Amino acid sequence: MYVCLVFQSKLISKNAKLKLYFSVIRPVVTYACETWILKETMTSRLMVFERNILRKIFGRTYENGSWRIKTNQELDKLIKHKNVINFARV
Repeated sequence: MYVCLVFQSKLISKNAKLKLYFSVIRPVVTYACETWILKETMTSRLMVFERNILRKIFGRTYENGSWRIKTNQELDKLIKHKNVINFARV
């Protein structure tokens, strides 16, 4: 719960939040991923988890007079296609 508050804080830069995610959160989530059999359900759960955190980090977008959440493609582009599935498969 406290992790979510850190990712939503406006006092911490987006760059620092991304470093925290990539260096602490992702390694904990993917611990022993070399032994996993990545089925479709596990893949989708990991992607949903990552997208939720990335949406908290990057926030909403103001466009055409209204706020919207970033699409999955926008999030993937922001992290330069280094998603959790690609990380687990390496």
